[in-house]
Amino acid sequence: MSKLLSLLAIPFLSIQAVAAPINAQASWYGPGFHGRTTANGERYNQWGLTAAHKSLPFGTRLRVCNVWNKRCVNVRINDRGPFIPGRSLDLSRGAADAIGMVSAGVVPVTYSFID
Repeated sequence: MSKLLSLLAIPFLSIQAVAAPINAQASWYGPGFHGRTTANGERYNQWGLTAAHKSLPFGTRLRVCNVWNKRCVNVRINDRGPFIPGRSLDLSRGAADAIGMVSAGVVPVTYSFID
């Protein structure tokens, strides 16, 4: 019984807090969508630090790191996509600039959940 009580005394950690970074392919989008309404209802700002994901809840915050140059950026999910097989994230132009991926177009990234 004392082992059970000691386990209950451990502060609750969310799965997000202990999850390992996720490997993915990221692309970016911008000019053709700037000012249009995103899937969560806000206006898309290509210079913001946002991203699209197929299923993560709107408002989820991620730390996205370019595997090639190790540059990272924090983004907020506000849209749905990408709709190209093999890609997991579509970053705004601002986020893509921050991690140096604009000229490449698609790069391998890792992402992890942040509070």
